[in-house]
Amino acid sequence: MNQDTICALATANGVGAIGIIRVSGENSFKVVGKVFKGTNLSKATSHTVHYGFIMDGVETIDEVMVSVFHSPRTFTTENSVEISFHGSPHIAKKILEVLIKNGARMAKAGEFTMRAFLNGRIDLSQAEAIADIIASENEASRKLALNQLKGGISMEIKALRADLLNFTSLVELELDFAEEDVEFADRTALLMLLDRIEAKLKDLIESFTYGNAVKNGVEVAIIGKPNAGKSTLLNALLKEERAIVSDIAGTTRDTIEEVLHINGTAFRFIDTAGLRETTDTIEAIGVKKAKEKIASARILLYLYDELENTPEEIAQFVKEVYREDLKIILLHNKIDLTGDDSDIFDNSVKNLIGDSTDFEIIKLSAREKTGIDILKGSLDAYVNNLKSDEDNVVITSQRHHESLQKSLLSVKSVRESIEETQTTELLAYELRNALESLGEISGEFTNDEVLGNIFSKFCIGK
Repeated sequence: MNQDTICALATANGVGAIGIIRVSGENSFKVVGKVFKGTNLSKATSHTVHYGFIMDGVETIDEVMVSVFHSPRTFTTENSVEISFHGSPHIAKKILEVLIKNGARMAKAGEFTMRAFLNGRIDLSQAEAIADIIASENEASRKLALNQLKGGISMEIKALRADLLNFTSLVELELDFAEEDVEFADRTALLMLLDRIEAKLKDLIESFTYGNAVKNGVEVAIIGKPNAGKSTLLNALLKEERAIVSDIAGTTRDTIEEVLHINGTAFRFIDTAGLRETTDTIEAIGVKKAKEKIASARILLYLYDELENTPEEIAQFVKEVYREDLKIILLHNKIDLTGDDSDIFDNSVKNLIGDSTDFEIIKLSAREKTGIDILKGSLDAYVNNLKSDEDNVVITSQRHHESLQKSLLSVKSVRESIEETQTTELLAYELRNALESLGEISGEFTNDEVLGNIFSKFCIGK
């Protein structure tokens, strides 16, 4: 158990009705007891609350309520104290100062959660889930983070590792009897296990597309010629005059980004400069940024109309930007001017693009706000289609995604070792690599640099 007693403000900075300071460490009761005038905290029953005052010598700092939690039934598994005070930033500062003066030190970023991890209270993926819950901005991301906190991915990985560990132990045993040329691990059964592990790893890896969309939002680039109605569309989606709308071509010089939540998922809409050749230096920079946003977006909304576009140039644009991970939605805009009863123009676009490219066409009028709900429904369907109905665990962490990919490569290397009848030593080596890769997710195999990077992203009081 760490001998240091740490303290930090657990509530947000600023004025509030109540603030909370957390204290954790073997000597928490002793340290807080030096400055608390009230119950003897060292003799207090666990999970009880006590009224009193925080003192700095003879000076009263504040009237408080102190909660006492005995090890190991605490978040960090250490003795812990929570001090509830009147929510003044000045009072918080004074209480922290007097605690430090009496033997505590300020906690580092994420140190409470790190202690919970190091003391076996939670694994690394659950620690990351705590940060995700704090950072969640919508219902979908909260639910995914909560499932991970409950140990969703940990249980999946633990089951895979347990099966693989059994075979690894048998292969390691073969090394002890190398001179007798015995085989304890059934290679056929091991191959069947590898099939199952590979399938599960692939499912988890594929779930990252959905998980990342829910956690970080979906980037949607709004593209088109000048005066195609891009800014009008953004305003219609947001139901506010966010972007300047003008009949003058080239009004949007830079990108404008806004977030809209649709059924719990955040969509980050990016209104870009109109695509055209220009000699205007500033506008040219905007056009360049627009092209960059196309490259990074997951969804592309391309606005066109029959008056300013031809089917040939629309088809050519789609073929130039198409990639498998990009959802392309062609928006036939200004139907209030051209009418929506003829499909001749759109059919020409479809025929020129062909069946090999995945896209859809939606007719709308950004100015009249018709077709907006259809567009929102298409965006929502895109996210829902990313998630398989069979997915119970969804990956949201880039670190987990990379570890799973690494694990998949390791498992494939094990398979190659068996199929090529390589030496038992090499097979054992590949199995250990696979186990280590899987263990990186839960923190069974990690290093100080990785831990430092993960917990540095936490707030000080967590």
